[in-house]
Amino acid sequence: MLITPNILRALFTGFNAAFNTGAKNAVTNWEKIATEVESSSASNTYGWLGQFPTFREWIGDRVLKDISAHGYVVENKKYESSIVVPRTDIEDDQVGVYGKLFEEMGRAAVVHGDELIFGLLKNGTSQKCYDGKNFFDTAHPVGETPAPVSNFQDGDGPAWYLLDVSRALKPLLFQVRRKYNLQAVNSPNDEMVFMRDEYRYGVDARVNAGFGFWQFAYCSKAPLTPENYEAARAAMLKYKSDQGRPLGVIPRLLVVPSELEGKARTLVVKDANDGNPWAGSADVLVSPWLDY
Repeated sequence: MLITPNILRALFTGFNAAFNTGAKNAVTNWEKIATEVESSSASNTYGWLGQFPTFREWIGDRVLKDISAHGYVVENKKYESSIVVPRTDIEDDQVGVYGKLFEEMGRAAVVHGDELIFGLLKNGTSQKCYDGKNFFDTAHPVGETPAPVSNFQDGDGPAWYLLDVSRALKPLLFQVRRKYNLQAVNSPNDEMVFMRDEYRYGVDARVNAGFGFWQFAYCSKAPLTPENYEAARAAMLKYKSDQGRPLGVIPRLLVVPSELEGKARTLVVKDANDGNPWAGSADVLVSPWLDY
């Protein structure tokens, strides 16, 4: 095959179509526990995370909260994935296999959100959120005269997570500055074609994951038993605002690694004896990104 600009354009059109097919067919779960937030600069500052919206009777002047104490910043990071197509494969009309490769690249671009969000959830015991404490911590300061509040139960087992995802803001944030986009450097006069006899294609994006309200999430490394599950739910139901008013948190999503799937489904899904009080109390979400 004689390689011409028209041939290269047609080739990229086919690769792009395969990429879009992979992206369209990808199955993701990050959007179940994270809110997508658009970014227009190198980073976003989430000062408003200190203002948990609750109502009070309006007597006298409005009570305004100072957000200057909360300067939680999420910096956008650059990510890329690239594919090289040898010129000889194009000349010999051997590019059919690359369609599936680009389809997989499209799937990987969409699923990257799962990797970032669930990876951040797993690291919530060691990374700080807006109040300066780890996202999962035993001493979040709450109240006008701050008192420690916990959303973490330590233990020596695999971590499981109880989340309230019913709100407009979910427990985590997926920040997007530049979306995933396939590009080509496939000019016949490109230096890499001359030097290495290959055409280059790649996807890049500027995104990052961050923490939202810790009050919507609870982490436990204790065994996933009815007693520990009940304790986690009870703790979340008691969460209050700085003014002492109930936040109305009701966890309805149990997130587990693959090794806890059976226990999770037995706990909140199965009710063989019609005597399980927790059956139906939460949906189960299993993520392989929590396994490593």
